[in-house]
Amino acid sequence: MRADGAASLTWIGGLLCLAVLLAALLAPWIAPFDPAEQSILDRLQPPGGDHWLGTDQFGRDILSRLLWGARISLTVSLGAIGLAMVVGGTIGLVSGYIGGRLDLFTMQVMDVLLSFPSLILGLIVVALLGPDLVNLVIAIALTAIAPFARIARAPTLSLKERAFVEAGRALGYSHARILFGHILPNILPEVLVMATLWLATAVRVEASLAFVGLGPKPPTPTWGGMTRDGFETILDAPWLAVFPGLAILLLVLGLNMVGDGLRDATDPKLRHE
Repeated sequence: MRADGAASLTWIGGLLCLAVLLAALLAPWIAPFDPAEQSILDRLQPPGGDHWLGTDQFGRDILSRLLWGARISLTVSLGAIGLAMVVGGTIGLVSGYIGGRLDLFTMQVMDVLLSFPSLILGLIVVALLGPDLVNLVIAIALTAIAPFARIARAPTLSLKERAFVEAGRALGYSHARILFGHILPNILPEVLVMATLWLATAVRVEASLAFVGLGPKPPTPTWGGMTRDGFETILDAPWLAVFPGLAILLLVLGLNMVGDGLRDATDPKLRHE
């Protein structure tokens, strides 16, 4: 029963993520209005009619802005986690493989990064570099490098002593070939599970930064920025904050479901429970 229930939740999470991905990819064709088009005559229209999810204080269509905002959220999150996975995974592989003082120093640096909460570190980096998409990707990636380094290093420490690695050394394989051709494929499932779970964190951090005004500048639609704008009229027009908040909730929930399902599928202790 546990396996069937976990599989069902994984499928539900996958469908939620797929729906958001398709919405982001098809936004130019399925969005009913230009997300930046203003109409004072249509401001604060409730859901219904031509505007299925209503309009904001500038008369912009909420549904169109949600669809285009999905692009920003996914672009930043995927870019940041992809960068963190490559950089952090490489650091963990090399550190665990070489060991010694390099490993000790590297892990101490990673511990310093881990001591900062993700949102606080992101706030510091974006405040220093400026609020644009590239800097958002760098800021969020920096918060995730240390966990990826840790998750890559731990199995590398044990794998480098295995017989197949010793055989590679005996055959004269280069360190790079052993690392990326033999060790990396064995730790990749764990890294991918971590990436899925950290995608949810990246979505949340991106929305939080946009909420406090450190996201892309208006009129670029972002879910966090839309939620912040909706708080100004939360009593008179609650749909302004509710719909982008629900979008964030559903995407984070879907990613966590998929991540939990992948973790159960790749963990031998949980696979047959």
